[in-house]
Amino acid sequence: MTTTTTTSPSSSRSSSLSIDNPNNVIERIGRTPLIELTSFSTQKVKLFAKLEWFNPFGSVKDRAAYWMVMDAERKGILKKDKSVIIEPTSGNTGIALAGIAASLGYKVEIVIPDKVSEETKRILRHLGATLHETSDDLCPRVGAGTDQSIALAKAIAKPRPDIYYMPNQYENDANFFAHYESTGPEIWSQTDGKISHFLTGCGTGGTITGTATFLKEKKRDIKVIAIQAQRNHLLQGLRNFEESSMPDLFKRRENVVDEWMTATNDDSFNMVKQLAAKERLLVGPSSGSVMDSMLKTAEKLDSGILVGIFADDGRKFKSLYTQQNVFTGDQYERELKSAKNLSSAAFMLN
Repeated sequence: MTTTTTTSPSSSRSSSLSIDNPNNVIERIGRTPLIELTSFSTQKVKLFAKLEWFNPFGSVKDRAAYWMVMDAERKGILKKDKSVIIEPTSGNTGIALAGIAASLGYKVEIVIPDKVSEETKRILRHLGATLHETSDDLCPRVGAGTDQSIALAKAIAKPRPDIYYMPNQYENDANFFAHYESTGPEIWSQTDGKISHFLTGCGTGGTITGTATFLKEKKRDIKVIAIQAQRNHLLQGLRNFEESSMPDLFKRRENVVDEWMTATNDDSFNMVKQLAAKERLLVGPSSGSVMDSMLKTAEKLDSGILVGIFADDGRKFKSLYTQQNVFTGDQYERELKSAKNLSSAAFMLN
């Protein structure tokens, strides 16, 4: 089995935000490492994490953002020095779009719930995005009467279709193809085709449907486990499908999911602490959700190769973690300094 581990030395960290050379940043999307979580694996049940924060703008959403922008360019929808990209997001898609747009020469406006972490908002502003904040819950909701961020983005874009382009990650099939053409093949190759279970948190549905569709075409009996958040959650990037309708992108291929699990705030934050203590990984809240679900799944197996998507690291979440007593400020700084596998992303936060 082929796995990759890359550790950034602490000396490479910066106390300010910085953007990579735009000539090569796009080329670094994808090909993220897969590492074994040795503290949690057993002799017969192996757990692996796909570290998506190694994408240049720090999350799994770099893939979808790039595919959507490239698709719009091919179709002639986006025009350099004229078009403005606008998108509702809970954070990571906005960061990816802002970074990619800055590299390619587009302006970006992001509609974002005001509950999103202050670190996320600061990154977006630094990357040049204009922010429109709403009183939405943590993730922009989908469904009549609950979609303030989505509705606002559409209201801004609709009167000026000659200027504004809204990728709409909730409906855009390029989001699906990003993972069908990159994430799925990478995981298949990195596990030598031995993967038995695939787990990821769910928002738009692009990651799970694209990756799982590819994997099941390779091996039909791979089990695909979708993780949603509890109601009234604090897990940035995930959504609860009782509070918010399933996005159309997800509905079109929902049948790839074999099992659903629900992540709680408490269990997810507990796993954030355990991953820091046992694996020296500083992860985002949704990665804690995936880890908790992987362990609960592993407990029921005699053997298997489980792969979970770790969507982003913990560098955007100091304020959330201190507010929720996951870490004190001093504990967070110690975990940051000792963390392994922190990439030299196109932004850095200390």
